[in-house]
Amino acid sequence: MRINRKNGFSFVAALAGTVLAAMPTAASAQLFFSPPDFKPGSIEPSDPVVGLPIPGATPAEYRAHLLWNLRSGLNVAALQCQFAPYLRSVSNYNGILAHHAAELASAYTTLNGYFKRVHGAKGQKMFDDYSTMTYNNFSTLQGQLGFCQVASDIAKQALATPKGQLYPLGQARLRELRNSLAALHEPSLAYNPYTIRVPTLPPLGDECWDKKNQLRAKCAVATTQTAATR
Repeated sequence: MRINRKNGFSFVAALAGTVLAAMPTAASAQLFFSPPDFKPGSIEPSDPVVGLPIPGATPAEYRAHLLWNLRSGLNVAALQCQFAPYLRSVSNYNGILAHHAAELASAYTTLNGYFKRVHGAKGQKMFDDYSTMTYNNFSTLQGQLGFCQVASDIAKQALATPKGQLYPLGQARLRELRNSLAALHEPSLAYNPYTIRVPTLPPLGDECWDKKNQLRAKCAVATTQTAATR
């Protein structure tokens, strides 16, 4: 899938293609002080949450379907998440295409074969429509921050995953990626005024200090009691 910063993206019949301009390298970071809980969990490739329905698919075709949705989600993230360059969404996506090229190419061939097998002469067009709708289903506005953070984390993990092992990663993380499309807010931070304690000042009236500028006992007791009630 080729990404163009000016014109968006267009579907091509081959897996080859990378983002035209990579973002500068930067340290990893997150967009939330306390990341929302997107309920991660393993998912079966035939689960409706994975993506559009592909009735009559074989187990191998369902596996390709899951991988194609994972790649599509990271593709959309490379487009939508460039506002936060430290996520490295563009360069990481390019790296995934190169690192997992063989596995992704196999998924493309298998999934394309499904549409040709099931829909005959209309198969290629049906696959194109499926791919376009799959990209659109990963588009989010209100949930952009959560989606970008989760997609960035998955992309970094994908780069560290050995070749040929992208599918298990997708099975483990795709549910979380789907859930991140929903808008969630920063978890509230509980305010604790005693987290940083400020010393209590003693009374400054002349009646509390003797001739040697020592605090009188009666005022010291009052100060301690006052501090204890706060």
